[in-house]
Amino acid sequence: MTTEGQVATSRQLALALFDDANAEGLPVDSARTDIGFSRKNVLIRIVDLGVAARRLIDAAYFIVAQEEKVHDLYDVELDYFKWLMRYSSRNNAHLEQVITEAQRALIQATAEADVDGSKPFGSVQLIGRISYVGGRFQFRVPPDLIGIIRGPGKSHWLSLRITSLFTLSYARVMYDHLLPYAGDGMTDWFTLDELRAWQGTMGAKAQEFKYFKRDWLAPAVDQINDVSDLSLSYETRNEPGSRKIGRMRFRVERKEMAERLLHTHEHAQALYQTLKQEIGLSSAQFNQIASDRETYTDQRLEQAVERTRFSLKLGKVSKSPAGFFMKALKEGWIVSDAERQMVQIQEDLALTDRRETEAKQQSETRFALQVAVQDVNAQNRIVDEVRRGWEEYEAAAPRQRDDWRRTYRTSPGGKLTLRRLGIDPSGELVEAMIQKYPDLRDGFSGYVFQKTRSAKGRGQ
Repeated sequence: MTTEGQVATSRQLALALFDDANAEGLPVDSARTDIGFSRKNVLIRIVDLGVAARRLIDAAYFIVAQEEKVHDLYDVELDYFKWLMRYSSRNNAHLEQVITEAQRALIQATAEADVDGSKPFGSVQLIGRISYVGGRFQFRVPPDLIGIIRGPGKSHWLSLRITSLFTLSYARVMYDHLLPYAGDGMTDWFTLDELRAWQGTMGAKAQEFKYFKRDWLAPAVDQINDVSDLSLSYETRNEPGSRKIGRMRFRVERKEMAERLLHTHEHAQALYQTLKQEIGLSSAQFNQIASDRETYTDQRLEQAVERTRFSLKLGKVSKSPAGFFMKALKEGWIVSDAERQMVQIQEDLALTDRRETEAKQQSETRFALQVAVQDVNAQNRIVDEVRRGWEEYEAAAPRQRDDWRRTYRTSPGGKLTLRRLGIDPSGELVEAMIQKYPDLRDGFSGYVFQKTRSAKGRGQ
């Protein structure tokens, strides 16, 4: 029995297999309708793929989706690829077994039989050539799948929610099948044969419910509840007229956001880039972390990153940030609340000082601007008085002109200006001499202005 939930996560991969009419012998319009949108007519199976190999596929597809362009051959750091697939073993022979398993695995799709009885079928490798050498990891992905990975809806395939956290194969398989029911809250009734078929071959003991529950069902439910965003419980139902358990259904609920501590590939990528580029970890240091990921969890890594950043800010890291980070990681150093409070107080004090300094500078700037404005106004006023004084001089009668020249020569300001210009104050001051020296003309014009203003004031 194939349900909508079973094919939901892989619907678009089926579309990729049947989208090429010539290759699959299926009309394009028919393929799009029957497979792309009509889920009930489709069965999609990922075969021969264990937990580690699933992680390898997820990591590869994530890289394909993140690249700006499509590549025939994808080339990344080996450390980065291991990091994405949360591969902790240093045993290259085991990694090669995982690679071989991933290359053997297929996406297979079938549809309902045509009127003539024939059933369309499609099959494609999940991943093609893989190689690693010199610290680089290279792989190819079949072109049929690249368009699906990078196209609309790819995030559902890529994320597979929490693939990197599952260690039990049946927990991963059960999660994939039950995830589509999270919105409904309750699944249909499944027969035990259907539940066993999700995994494949389980062995003879799994045919008895108590062993199936002990060895497969209970551990899988516990792991889903522990590491995923789902909370599962289940109930059983006996076969009609029998005490033998024959069916089960699951209550599926999403946890509150505060409980979803999910380590997605996006999170893994960001953490890797922080450790690689900001902290500067070496391959050897990455291998130390990868070899004991049960101890060096993401939370502990983030605490060590925070401790390193905090100490760098305080100037307490004098040599290698990477070395400091590794020591902080191994010894479990954290940033205490008291330290945060201390730094906050220091920052508040520094902020207060900075604001006071800025306020003082602004006050001094405003005063200087005011003085400058006053100087400009004063200068403009003097220029205006000089202009008006000279106009008064030119408009005056000759006798008045002579009188102003005589009295200016004997005034304190006039004597000072004449001496500064090297002119004898006791000699006669003629108009030609005033015109010759700009400073003398300005001084004399200002003198005339003051005389005429005083005279006008007395007249009033």
